[in-house]
Amino acid sequence: MKTRLILFILVLGVGVTIAGFMIKGKSKMQNSLEYRESIDNKLKVINPYDVNPKLVDSSVLAVRSGHTIAPFSLVNQYGEVITEKNTENKIYVANYFFTTCSSICPVMTTQLKRVQTEFPGEPWLKLLSHTVWPEGDSVSRLYNYALKYEAIPEQWWFLTGSKSDLYTMARKSYLVVPDENDPDYDHGNESDFIHTENFVLIDPKNQIRGMYDGTNPDEVSDLIKDIYDLKREFNF
Repeated sequence: MKTRLILFILVLGVGVTIAGFMIKGKSKMQNSLEYRESIDNKLKVINPYDVNPKLVDSSVLAVRSGHTIAPFSLVNQYGEVITEKNTENKIYVANYFFTTCSSICPVMTTQLKRVQTEFPGEPWLKLLSHTVWPEGDSVSRLYNYALKYEAIPEQWWFLTGSKSDLYTMARKSYLVVPDENDPDYDHGNESDFIHTENFVLIDPKNQIRGMYDGTNPDEVSDLIKDIYDLKREFNF
Protein backbone atom coordinates (compact mmCIF):
# COMPACT_ATOMS: atom_id res chain seq x y z
CA MET A 1 0.00 0.00 0.00
CA LYS A 2 2.81 2.38 0.94
CA THR A 3 4.64 1.49 -2.26
CA ARG A 4 1.59 2.35 -4.38
CA LEU A 5 1.12 5.64 -2.51
CA ILE A 6 4.76 6.60 -3.07
CA LEU A 7 4.49 5.74 -6.78
CA PHE A 8 1.31 7.81 -7.08
CA ILE A 9 2.98 10.82 -5.45
CA LEU A 10 6.03 10.49 -7.73
CA VAL A 11 3.88 10.27 -10.88
CA LEU A 12 1.79 13.23 -9.75
CA GLY A 13 4.92 15.28 -9.05
CA VAL A 14 6.41 14.53 -12.47
CA GLY A 15 3.12 15.45 -14.15
CA VAL A 16 2.92 18.79 -12.36
CA THR A 17 6.55 19.55 -13.25
CA ILE A 18 5.99 18.76 -16.95
CA ALA A 19 2.81 20.83 -16.99
CA GLY A 20 4.71 23.70 -15.41
CA PHE A 21 7.39 23.58 -18.10
CA MET A 22 4.72 23.45 -20.81
CA ILE A 23 2.94 26.52 -19.40
CA LYS A 24 6.20 28.44 -19.06
CA GLY A 25 7.23 27.41 -22.56
CA LYS A 26 3.92 28.60 -23.98
CA SER A 27 4.25 31.93 -22.17
CA LYS A 28 7.72 32.51 -23.61
CA MET A 29 6.50 31.59 -27.08
CA GLN A 30 3.59 34.02 -26.83
CA ASN A 31 6.06 36.84 -26.11
CA SER A 32 8.37 35.96 -28.99
CA LEU A 33 8.47 37.74 -32.35
CA GLU A 34 7.84 34.39 -34.04
CA TYR A 35 4.54 34.11 -32.20
CA ARG A 36 3.62 37.72 -33.06
CA GLU A 37 4.29 37.02 -36.73
CA SER A 38 2.03 33.96 -36.64
CA ILE A 39 -1.03 36.03 -35.68
CA ASP A 40 -3.11 38.10 -38.10
CA ASN A 41 -2.75 41.30 -36.07
CA LYS A 42 -2.95 44.26 -38.44
CA LEU A 43 -2.22 47.72 -37.12
CA LYS A 44 -4.92 50.38 -37.29
CA VAL A 45 -4.69 53.00 -40.03
CA ILE A 46 -4.55 56.40 -38.31
CA ASN A 47 -6.35 59.42 -39.76
CA PRO A 48 -6.44 63.05 -38.53
CA TYR A 49 -9.83 62.48 -36.90
CA ASP A 50 -8.24 59.82 -34.67
CA VAL A 51 -5.54 62.13 -33.29
CA ASN A 52 -5.66 64.68 -30.47
CA PRO A 53 -7.19 67.78 -32.15
CA LYS A 54 -4.44 69.95 -30.67
CA LEU A 55 -1.94 68.01 -32.78
CA VAL A 56 -3.76 68.38 -36.09
CA ASP A 57 -3.94 71.28 -38.52
CA SER A 58 -7.51 72.57 -38.72
CA SER A 59 -7.58 72.07 -42.51
CA VAL A 60 -7.39 68.26 -42.13
CA LEU A 61 -9.00 67.82 -38.71
CA ALA A 62 -12.24 66.31 -40.04
CA VAL A 63 -10.56 63.68 -42.25
CA ARG A 64 -11.75 60.26 -41.08
CA SER A 65 -10.30 58.06 -43.83
CA GLY A 66 -7.86 58.09 -46.72
CA HIS A 67 -5.19 60.27 -45.10
CA THR A 68 -1.74 59.76 -46.62
CA ILE A 69 1.62 61.50 -46.45
CA ALA A 70 1.78 64.24 -49.09
CA PRO A 71 4.52 64.31 -51.76
CA PHE A 72 7.71 66.03 -50.62
CA SER A 73 11.14 67.10 -51.81
CA LEU A 74 13.90 67.52 -49.22
CA VAL A 75 17.70 67.22 -49.06
CA ASN A 76 19.60 64.66 -46.98
CA GLN A 77 22.97 64.77 -45.21
CA TYR A 78 24.76 63.94 -48.47
CA GLY A 79 23.16 66.75 -50.44
CA GLU A 80 20.90 64.30 -52.28
CA VAL A 81 17.30 65.18 -53.09
CA ILE A 82 14.91 62.81 -51.30
CA THR A 83 11.28 62.60 -52.40
CA GLU A 84 8.33 60.31 -51.83
CA LYS A 85 9.79 58.15 -54.63
CA ASN A 86 12.61 57.15 -52.27
CA THR A 87 10.11 55.77 -49.75
CA GLU A 88 7.77 54.24 -52.33
CA ASN A 89 6.67 50.71 -51.34
CA LYS A 90 8.69 50.93 -48.13
CA ILE A 91 8.02 51.17 -44.40
CA TYR A 92 9.52 54.22 -42.74
CA VAL A 93 9.72 56.04 -39.43
CA ALA A 94 9.63 59.85 -39.37
CA ASN A 95 10.60 62.26 -36.60
CA TYR A 96 11.65 65.89 -36.04
CA PHE A 97 14.79 67.19 -34.31
CA PHE A 98 17.57 69.77 -34.57
CA THR A 99 21.29 69.24 -34.17
CA THR A 100 21.96 71.70 -31.34
CA CYS A 101 19.05 70.48 -29.22
CA SER A 102 20.37 69.25 -25.88
CA SER A 103 17.10 68.12 -24.30
CA ILE A 104 14.91 65.51 -26.01
CA CYS A 105 16.70 65.25 -29.38
CA PRO A 106 19.74 63.22 -28.26
CA VAL A 107 17.39 60.85 -26.44
CA MET A 108 15.17 60.46 -29.50
CA THR A 109 18.10 59.98 -31.87
CA THR A 110 19.57 57.32 -29.58
CA GLN A 111 16.20 55.55 -29.51
CA LEU A 112 15.89 55.75 -33.30
CA LYS A 113 19.34 54.18 -33.53
CA ARG A 114 17.83 51.21 -31.66
CA VAL A 115 15.45 50.78 -34.60
CA GLN A 116 18.35 50.87 -37.05
CA THR A 117 20.22 48.31 -34.94
CA GLU A 118 17.20 45.99 -35.01
CA PHE A 119 16.92 46.23 -38.83
CA PRO A 120 20.43 47.16 -40.03
CA GLY A 121 20.50 48.04 -43.72
CA GLU A 122 17.13 46.46 -44.51
CA PRO A 123 16.13 47.91 -47.92
CA TRP A 124 12.41 47.91 -47.08
CA LEU A 125 12.85 50.16 -44.02
CA LYS A 126 13.88 53.85 -43.98
CA LEU A 127 14.36 56.32 -41.14
CA LEU A 128 13.64 60.00 -41.89
CA SER A 129 14.76 62.60 -39.35
CA HIS A 130 13.56 66.09 -40.31
CA THR A 131 15.21 69.19 -38.91
CA VAL A 132 12.97 71.85 -37.38
CA TRP A 133 15.80 74.38 -37.74
CA PRO A 134 16.70 74.46 -41.46
CA GLU A 135 18.29 77.90 -41.17
CA GLY A 136 20.95 76.42 -38.89
CA ASP A 137 21.11 72.75 -39.84
CA SER A 138 23.15 72.83 -43.03
CA VAL A 139 23.90 69.71 -45.05
CA SER A 140 27.39 69.52 -43.55
CA ARG A 141 26.02 69.87 -40.02
CA LEU A 142 23.51 67.10 -40.69
CA TYR A 143 26.30 64.95 -42.12
CA ASN A 144 28.38 65.27 -38.96
CA TYR A 145 25.35 64.59 -36.79
CA ALA A 146 24.60 61.44 -38.80
CA LEU A 147 28.20 60.28 -38.34
CA LYS A 148 27.92 60.79 -34.60
CA TYR A 149 24.99 58.36 -34.44
CA GLU A 150 26.48 55.92 -36.97
CA ALA A 151 23.59 56.29 -39.39
CA ILE A 152 23.63 53.76 -42.24
CA PRO A 153 23.79 55.98 -45.38
CA GLU A 154 21.07 54.32 -47.44
CA GLN A 155 18.73 53.70 -44.52
CA TRP A 156 18.73 56.72 -42.22
CA TRP A 157 18.41 60.19 -43.73
CA PHE A 158 18.65 63.50 -41.89
CA LEU A 159 16.60 65.94 -43.94
CA THR A 160 16.46 69.68 -44.48
CA GLY A 161 14.55 71.95 -46.84
CA SER A 162 12.41 75.05 -46.64
CA LYS A 163 10.91 75.75 -43.24
CA SER A 164 7.48 76.02 -44.84
CA ASP A 165 7.74 72.55 -46.42
CA LEU A 166 9.09 70.90 -43.27
CA TYR A 167 6.48 72.44 -40.99
CA THR A 168 3.58 71.82 -43.37
CA MET A 169 4.53 68.14 -43.43
CA ALA A 170 4.66 68.07 -39.63
CA ARG A 171 1.22 69.64 -39.30
CA LYS A 172 -0.74 68.26 -42.25
CA SER A 173 0.94 64.93 -43.06
CA TYR A 174 2.61 63.52 -39.94
CA LEU A 175 0.22 65.23 -37.48
CA VAL A 176 2.91 66.11 -34.92
CA VAL A 177 2.32 69.85 -34.43
CA PRO A 178 2.81 71.35 -30.96
CA ASP A 179 0.02 72.01 -28.54
CA GLU A 180 -1.55 75.45 -28.98
CA ASN A 181 -0.38 76.31 -25.46
CA ASP A 182 3.27 75.79 -26.43
CA PRO A 183 5.03 79.14 -25.81
CA ASP A 184 6.85 78.78 -29.15
CA TYR A 185 3.63 78.19 -31.10
CA ASP A 186 3.40 81.02 -33.63
CA HIS A 187 1.66 79.42 -36.57
CA GLY A 188 2.93 80.61 -39.93
CA ASN A 189 5.28 83.29 -38.62
CA GLU A 190 9.07 83.50 -38.74
CA SER A 191 9.32 82.75 -35.03
CA ASP A 192 7.21 79.61 -35.45
CA PHE A 193 9.06 76.66 -33.92
CA ILE A 194 7.96 73.07 -33.41
CA HIS A 195 9.50 70.66 -30.95
CA THR A 196 7.95 67.21 -30.80
CA GLU A 197 8.95 63.87 -29.32
CA ASN A 198 6.72 61.84 -31.65
CA PHE A 199 7.90 59.04 -33.92
CA VAL A 200 5.48 58.26 -36.76
CA LEU A 201 5.30 54.85 -38.45
CA ILE A 202 4.35 54.97 -42.15
CA ASP A 203 3.42 51.96 -44.26
CA PRO A 204 4.15 51.31 -47.99
CA LYS A 205 0.81 52.92 -48.87
CA ASN A 206 1.91 56.18 -47.19
CA GLN A 207 -0.58 55.68 -44.36
CA ILE A 208 0.14 56.40 -40.69
CA ARG A 209 0.07 53.13 -38.74
CA GLY A 210 1.49 54.19 -35.38
CA MET A 211 2.60 57.14 -33.23
CA TYR A 212 5.08 56.78 -30.36
CA ASP A 213 6.89 58.84 -27.75
CA GLY A 214 10.47 58.73 -29.02
CA THR A 215 11.85 59.53 -25.56
CA ASN A 216 10.20 56.47 -24.01
CA PRO A 217 12.18 53.20 -24.49
CA ASP A 218 9.06 51.09 -23.89
CA GLU A 219 7.15 52.88 -26.65
CA VAL A 220 10.11 52.49 -29.00
CA SER A 221 10.06 48.78 -28.21
CA ASP A 222 6.40 48.84 -29.26
CA LEU A 223 7.44 50.61 -32.46
CA ILE A 224 9.96 47.86 -33.23
CA LYS A 225 7.30 45.19 -32.68
CA ASP A 226 4.88 47.10 -34.92
CA ILE A 227 7.51 47.29 -37.68
CA TYR A 228 7.69 43.50 -37.53
CA ASP A 229 3.89 43.40 -37.88
CA LEU A 230 4.01 45.64 -40.96
CA LYS A 231 6.86 43.58 -42.38
CA ARG A 232 4.62 40.54 -42.15
CA GLU A 233 1.56 42.39 -43.48
CA PHE A 234 3.41 43.57 -46.59
CA ASN A 235 5.42 40.37 -47.07
CA PHE A 236 8.90 41.87 -46.78
